[in-house]
Amino acid sequence: MSKLAIDGGTPVFAAKANVPVWPPADEKTAELLKEIYLSHAWSFYGKHEVAFNEEFAAYTGAASCAMMANGTVTLEVAMQALGIGPGDEVIVPAYTWIATGTAVVVVGATPVVVDIEPDTYCIDPVEVEKAITPKTRAIIPVHLYGSMADMDKIMEIAKKHNLYVIEDCAHAHGSEWAGKHAGTLGDVGSFSFQQSKTIASGEGGACITNDPALGEAMGRISHIGYQYGAVQGKATEPPPMGMISHNYRITEFQAAILRSQLRTLREDTEFRARNAETLRKRLNAIPGIKVQSPGRRVSLQGYYQYAMTLDTAFLKEGITREQFCAALRAEGVGCGPGGWGDLMFRQRLWSVPEELYRVVSYKTAEKIVKEQLITLSLNWLMLSEEETNKVADAFEKVMAEYGR
Repeated sequence: MSKLAIDGGTPVFAAKANVPVWPPADEKTAELLKEIYLSHAWSFYGKHEVAFNEEFAAYTGAASCAMMANGTVTLEVAMQALGIGPGDEVIVPAYTWIATGTAVVVVGATPVVVDIEPDTYCIDPVEVEKAITPKTRAIIPVHLYGSMADMDKIMEIAKKHNLYVIEDCAHAHGSEWAGKHAGTLGDVGSFSFQQSKTIASGEGGACITNDPALGEAMGRISHIGYQYGAVQGKATEPPPMGMISHNYRITEFQAAILRSQLRTLREDTEFRARNAETLRKRLNAIPGIKVQSPGRRVSLQGYYQYAMTLDTAFLKEGITREQFCAALRAEGVGCGPGGWGDLMFRQRLWSVPEELYRVVSYKTAEKIVKEQLITLSLNWLMLSEEETNKVADAFEKVMAEYGR
């Protein structure tokens, strides 16, 4: 048995792992940004914004795409366009970033929190159906980390109860369910392009849909009521009376950055998926470690983080999850307890009064998040085959020392 690096032994990664810096940057895109800067044309349906809308819609197989300022307002706009508001309930998972719930509150509706599945960490369809009331209008399944929610069951429930489905795809760029891209299975797909995301522009977001009327509404609501592709200052048909619109526009700089990353998204997704599968086979063979399931009918899985659970019952007495992660970091593998540290409605930035949301179930999510979750960031799936196997070597080494 090799001595752990945390105890003075030689680390598995004797030299620093060749982990790419995220988000990616290249000289060609830098030159394009300079060109946009000098053009003085920075916003308002510029050529790059229009092009990305068209290209992302084509990539995902959606009828339309509307870029916006971030992946929080995309959820708000989707609900507003669907007519969701005061008196309505929207079912959300117990474990997700706060935006999934706060967006519901912003439109005046009530988030209803339900538990997640133990293998995918995504919303549990059984718990969804239990939480439905006459006030329920929509479900927001979150495709989390490296998995997709069970869209077959969710769409079956939605159809049965006449509910809308808004897919939160902030982690799911490139993911496909039975050959259909994430975001195209429900009524709307909401994406984030924040700095840590799979394709990233610092801030940014988009909604996709296969409903032309819904796409038109989301475009207008996010773009001060203007029709898609309108020219600033030129008269167009006004929005319908009562459609309260916002200024959630994105800039040409962000659109240009995203276009450059979109060109290689398929190739990059497939590369990361191969490395993820290499790790899955090796890590799942270690007693006490179980990698997050990619989803029942996922045909290609995109990754935001690479997640797994550590069953502390397999560790020696006194060894904690935090100590396990510290030992891995000493071996050169940058892992941690992962995520946001707590359930959505307990996160530090959650400021919604208790009377404005309803919690139905959360025990599975609580156990995973508070006791078991470990994640590796996206760029750890972009190593060579040799270094990917060294990551697995590090897990095996630490468990050999810390396991029972």
